[in-house]
Amino acid sequence: MTTLAIDIGGTKLAAALVDGRLQMRDRHELPTPASKTPQALRAALEALIEPLLAQAQRVAIASTGIIREGALLALNPLNLGGLMHFPLVQTLESLTGLPTLAVNDAQAAAWAEYHALGGEYHDMAFITVSTGVGGGVVSNGKLLTGAGGLAGHVGHTLADPNGPQCGCGRVGCVEAIASGRGIAAAAEGSLAGCDAKTIFSWAGQGDEQACQLIQRSACTLARLIADVKATTDCQCVVIGGSVGLAEGYLAQVKAWLVQEPAAYHVKLLAAHYRHDAGLLGAALLAQGE
Repeated sequence: MTTLAIDIGGTKLAAALVDGRLQMRDRHELPTPASKTPQALRAALEALIEPLLAQAQRVAIASTGIIREGALLALNPLNLGGLMHFPLVQTLESLTGLPTLAVNDAQAAAWAEYHALGGEYHDMAFITVSTGVGGGVVSNGKLLTGAGGLAGHVGHTLADPNGPQCGCGRVGCVEAIASGRGIAAAAEGSLAGCDAKTIFSWAGQGDEQACQLIQRSACTLARLIADVKATTDCQCVVIGGSVGLAEGYLAQVKAWLVQEPAAYHVKLLAAHYRHDAGLLGAALLAQGE
């Protein structure tokens, strides 16, 4: 059975057809609409899936935010243009006429990356560092989603009580510091107004401020990983996302993590499925695997 898998992120929308062997084809991308209206997101999703719909038998969605009873609740509304209570499952069922499942994108990615480990680990965590910072936890071979869908939202744990305001309403969240949005927001002077990708480019050329911004992000993430290890006693942590997979970033995170006490050390791995983990994880969940 072919699954139409959809990934809804803060900066892009992606869709692909995934078969029962987890082989992906006909991948398409569109930018996430900047408009804050549900109509804009619905229209973008309709355009995204139109070329793929005829070949699919079901739909699986991995989306940023909390998924509760099929609706999208954006814990940090900035990551999806201010959308709250968007009827995600209902919208896709009306657009496609197909049975639809929705799950948080980092939870979906955690499930895909757990499968990629091939049974070597039964307790693992996945952390994505991208527009925001998200996560997913697999405990004793089971994906944790939580009664309200909040499980794994580690980006909204506290990093600095005197830090910047996070879009979720808290002050000093990991996401407000370590994410691509957080990196860009802290930039000053010649880097003010630059996005995270540009700041990484400047860091590659040795720019001092750019290097410090990325180092701050990596240090914050390493401390989060130590907290996750203390909370879950996971056997490994997989890192994904556009920032997490950027050249040299994971090495910095590892360097900061080894400075923590030995009890908090844990194996760190780059995401096997790279930027498609959410798509594939949603498809796996739809298949009941």
